[in-house]
Formats: sequence, C-alpha cells, structure tokens
Amino acid sequence: MAAMETGSAAWPGRLPDRSTVSVVVATAIVVADMVGVGVFTSLGFQVKDIPSGFAILSLWTVGGIVALCGVFSYSELGAMFPRSSGEYNFLSRAFHPAFGFLAGWVSATVGFAAPVALAAMAFGEYGKSVFPGAPPLALAVGAVWLVSIVQLSGVRHSSTFQLISTILKVVLIVAFLIAGFVIGTPQPVSFAPHAADLGHVTSAPFAIGLVFVMYSFSGWNAATYIIGEMHTPQRSLPRALLSGTLIVLVLYVALNAVFLHTTPIDKLAGQLDVARIAGSAIFGEIGGRIVGAMICIGLVSSISAMMWIGPRVMMTMGEDIPALRVFSRKSGQGAPAYAILFQLAVASLMLFTRSFEAVLDFIQFALLFCSFFTVLGVIKLRITQPDLPRPYRAWGYPVTPVVFLLVTLFMMYYLVVERPLQSFLGVLIMVSGLLIYAMFRKRDAAGSATPSPGHSKSPGNSSGRE
Repeated sequence: MAAMETGSAAWPGRLPDRSTVSVVVATAIVVADMVGVGVFTSLGFQVKDIPSGFAILSLWTVGGIVALCGVFSYSELGAMFPRSSGEYNFLSRAFHPAFGFLAGWVSATVGFAAPVALAAMAFGEYGKSVFPGAPPLALAVGAVWLVSIVQLSGVRHSSTFQLISTILKVVLIVAFLIAGFVIGTPQPVSFAPHAADLGHVTSAPFAIGLVFVMYSFSGWNAATYIIGEMHTPQRSLPRALLSGTLIVLVLYVALNAVFLHTTPIDKLAGQLDVARIAGSAIFGEIGGRIVGAMICIGLVSSISAMMWIGPRVMMTMGEDIPALRVFSRKSGQGAPAYAILFQLAVASLMLFTRSFEAVLDFIQFALLFCSFFTVLGVIKLRITQPDLPRPYRAWGYPVTPVVFLLVTLFMMYYLVVERPLQSFLGVLIMVSGLLIYAMFRKRDAAGSATPSPGHSKSPGNSSGRE
C-alpha cells in the first residue's frame, strides 16, 4: 500500500486535483445512493389500499418534494461548514460535539455497512437471473469486495467508476421506461385526477405509504459526506444535492407510471417484485432476466456510492479523536484506506451472519432522529447566530425545513408505534455512542489537549462556534 498521510491537513475545497470531486460526480453519488431496490418493490403494497394512478404518482411526488425540503437545509449547512462526514459535522457545529459523535458513531459503525450488505444481498438474489446457479452470497461478497478495491485505488478511479456505473444505471432505467410506454400493453388506468382521489390522498394509507416512499428517497444527502473532497463545495454541494434529487424524483414517478401503465393493478397488488412482474408484461418470458440485469447493474453503483461516502465519516472522526486517528490516514491516492477496510469488514460480517436485516430495522429510528435535528439545526443557527456567513441560504425558509421536520416526526412516531422494540434498540445505539464519546473525552483530558469532535483546527472549521 502507498505511503499514508494524515487527512486533517487538507483545506476543504482546496484539495489537490486528484482528490477533487466534480459536481457531476457528486450528483452521480446522490443518484446512485438513492436508487436502490425500494422503487422496484414498493408499489405492490401501495396499490392494495390506494387503487388510483393519480394518487400513487402524487404519493411519489410528495415524497420527492419532502426530500427537496431536506436538500435545501443540508445545502445551507454544508456551504457554511464545508467538511466531510454529513451529520457528524453538522450536529457538532449546530448543537454540541457529543451530538455529532452520536450521529457519527451510528453512521461509521452500522449506518452504512448495513445498507451496503442489503444492497449486496439484493445483487446476489437478482444476479441469479443473470448468472444461473451462482450462489447469491458469493455474488454479494464479490460485489462488495470488488467495489472496495476500486475505492482503495483512490478518488480519481472512484470518480470514474461511480460516474460510469451511475450513467449506465440511468440509461438502463430510461430504456426500460421507453420500452414500457412504446411496446407495453396499456392498462385501463388513469393518471388524471378524479373526485375520489381527494379521499385517497388524505387517507391513512397515503400517510403510511409516504413513510416507505421516504425510505426509497433516502440518500438525497449523500454528497454531504464528501464535501471536503468537492471542488468549490459552497456552490457544488447545493447543485449536486438538488440535481440528484430532481433526477431521482422524475425517475421514480416515471417508473411507477410505467408499472401501472403496463401491468394490471390486481397482478401488482400485494406483490414484492413488481419490477419483474412489469418486465414480464412488457418483454414476455425474458422480462424477468432483463429487469434482473438492470437492477444488478444499478445496485453496483449504489454499493459504490455507500462504500465511498460511509468511510468518510470515520475518517473525519479520526481527525478529531486521537483514539480513532488511524482511520484519518489517507493513501497517496487520497483514499482513507483504513476507514474503507473497516466498513468492508463490518459489511462482510453482516453478509456472512445475515444480521444486516435486523440491524437495518433498529437503526432507522436513529437515522431519522439525526436527520430531524440536523434540519432543526438550520433553524437554531438562524436564530442564535444570524451573522454567520451563509454562502447558500435554504430556499423557502422557514417553510421547507418545517415541512421536512413534520414528515420526519411522523415517520419517527410511526416507527415507535409499529416497531417499539426496534426503535428502543436504536436509542440504545445512540446512548452507547454518548458513553463512548465520554470515555474518549476522559482519555483525552488525561493525556494532552486535543480539539473536540467537529472543532478541528483545520481552516475548514474556522467559521463555527468554539
């Protein structure tokens, strides 16, 4: 491995060219992280209670609008504090380093490793239609390790791989959409509003459906985890988040329109694999294999995005916390090698033990909790520190942050009511993060004075509270 160097000396937005991520690549990361298997599996459960084309498309449109409300707030924080690591950085600056460590602890340990394992296992299952007889676990592990090797090769190779795989993903989805509208057999479904649609849009199933739609939109904040590697992040970050989320919003609405346009609703209702069913309706017997190949290629770009952005959380934590300093070291190619290997090890362990499904269940509440307070931090800083430089100001403030907060609060309420045990375990993970933070801080106090998490002495942190 190439000689290692500490990553904390770099000034975000002024990294060497080999470590600079363009707005196009950052947008690709957002798109890749968002488009997983959710959009290909959700519709069957939605049409059971919402048998209306207009209401279904409205549901996905509303989900995209809520995600955009989050984008505006995260863009303001990212432009103010251009440092990689997402919520770890934002919560440290808006509230307290302990709060930031709590969010970083969840993300760095299981918050990205579990979704990586889930996407890899989905790759293995869908891969059976492309590679008959291949063990799904072997395909899953192979995908994660292959992507990790690319990430270890440096930012330049990661950028190229991410851009190509994401463009291929979008091209295949667009080709599927065109085929559906051109050669698919039209079904008697209307996307125009009718009198009965008002009842569907204001119903409890619509609200519950929005919870799962929002899970499909998760990942709209992906570029905030690599702000420190972006070129001119104050401008590039808002553009990448907005462009990526808008692209996904259009793709999601169009995909659901194609599913409904080509396949009878009674065949979709209650089914998990709606993409395969729609593919068979469009292409005949080979439709399942075509859809399987499309999803497999798409999942590779998703795994790549998460294996890129996840280790940056541990890397930034390592810059602030002496006990984690090893994870801040970068290779000569700009890759945080030890942080990547750590996430690879955790994801591989989850794959072999099949524990990722359980982990995903009990980290949902913690992730929503951190997102809620991150957006709340925008409001807090507007009130308590109105004179802080804001290169980008959240569009539609204060309405857009409040909309995001209300929907996220409803999602947390839903999880507490429907999955109380899993939500409680999520709270325990956050508490464990606080305990570990206290232990690290006590160790630091016993040794030499060190910067608190979120308050690194690098120039990238000179604008926040000390």
